[in-house]
Amino acid sequence: MATYASVSGKRQTAVTPARIVAAALGLTARHGLEDWTLRQLSAEIGAYPAVVYHHVGDRESVVAAVLERVVAELPLPADDLPWRAWFERLLTDARPVLRRHPGTARRLAVRGERVPALRELIDRGLAVLRRAGFGDEAVAVNTLLLTHAWQSIATEDDRDREAAQSTVPSGTDVPQGTDGLGDHGTSAADSVAPVDVYRYGLARILDGLASQPDGQRTQAGGQRASSAFNSPQDSDSATDS
Repeated sequence: MATYASVSGKRQTAVTPARIVAAALGLTARHGLEDWTLRQLSAEIGAYPAVVYHHVGDRESVVAAVLERVVAELPLPADDLPWRAWFERLLTDARPVLRRHPGTARRLAVRGERVPALRELIDRGLAVLRRAGFGDEAVAVNTLLLTHAWQSIATEDDRDREAAQSTVPSGTDVPQGTDGLGDHGTSAADSVAPVDVYRYGLARILDGLASQPDGQRTQAGGQRASSAFNSPQDSDSATDS
């Protein structure tokens, strides 16, 4: 049910849950998910904080709704793509969506299991990997790829936030580091082309996964083959049997 209460005392556009979440998305895009308050959100919609509580809940409830909306914007590739192309498309297209909403990637990296909308993405990824023969390793592979993406994007968000908060005197030359990496691993004597660390890291992870022969991903009967994902206990158990 919509309400019309406002801080000005004048009748305003109806306040609805959708309008509150849309305003929170706007604040997230401008300031980052962790850098706006419920009072700021209330001001955006011209209502009292109690109205937000009434329609959506506390700040964490609003954040949960924002995450649902952002995840719903992530384009899911066609299921008939080969597994590598599927994840390349998914994680390449996800990057600009999450970058438009700073702070959401970090929440997905830390608490992604609490975002119901992410469930479909995870299930689709697992299905793609299992069809490709990853078997029991599908969960670990899916987690590895998504964690790389969310954490790398979160790092880019953090760097942008730090840069915006830092004060650099006018006229000061600021060294340009590699994308997402700053100047780690380089020296003043180095002359290297900028590297997109996000895409580079994703490509190297996919290379490593693809280097495992299809026939060695799962053994007959669906049992897991020996791999870097197996724990020492797994290997010992296999030897004992």
